[in-house]
Amino acid sequence: PGGDGVLRAASNMQRAYPAMAIEVQQTLGIDGFAFDMNVACSSATFGIKTAADFIASGSVKAVLMVNPEVCSAHLNFKDRDSHFIFGDVATAVIVESADTAGPGGWDILGTRLKTVFSNNIRNNFGFLNNAAPEGIGKPDKLFVQQGRKVFKDVVPMVSDMIVDHAGDLGIEPTGLKRLWLHQANINMNELIGKKVLGRDPAPGENIIILDDYANTSSAGSIIAFHLHHDGFEAGDVGLICSFGAGYSVGTVFVRKR
Repeated sequence: PGGDGVLRAASNMQRAYPAMAIEVQQTLGIDGFAFDMNVACSSATFGIKTAADFIASGSVKAVLMVNPEVCSAHLNFKDRDSHFIFGDVATAVIVESADTAGPGGWDILGTRLKTVFSNNIRNNFGFLNNAAPEGIGKPDKLFVQQGRKVFKDVVPMVSDMIVDHAGDLGIEPTGLKRLWLHQANINMNELIGKKVLGRDPAPGENIIILDDYANTSSAGSIIAFHLHHDGFEAGDVGLICSFGAGYSVGTVFVRKR
């Protein structure tokens, strides 16, 4: 293999190019390749799948996937419906081949991605602003969303995808030990959890960290996983799932080693 990989997967980009992932790669002295990817709030699960696919193909032995989310820089602080719900954070995941992984850790049982185009979550800021100067400073140059429409569209899309993916992997969704879902809306997560588990989730089954970290875009499900993976025995299965603008959904089923 030609070295290792670095992926910078996040919603909120500092610049168009050069890729921030390459800057991370150079700072850490990693030999190989690096690139940025943006699938909004689903970026982390899309990044995990991309990393797992690179490893499965034999292209690399390990991938560092980072999610630096500077959400506050993309907010309209005049929009009372959205400016207060976000937080800034960075997370990182290392995905590596089973033959080089150390003791402990997690096996990736399966990953799946889905996208359906929608304008209900959008940010039009970019280098083309200068081509249409009459739009500079308009609300659409920062984060905008139609929250009720997003809720109505995304909950069934995510719930059905989780159940279908679990079935294809031979996993009974009602037996999942824990759900680490995208952290955007507690009502959305509670409804998805109920649909997936077939009952009201017990305390500690459907992790919520919104009260401490707010909506951190793609990093939310990774924070939830990092802080709340205690109590797993070898063989126990959980789900990392993110969803958001695009629309986009990513599912990653993991098993404790």
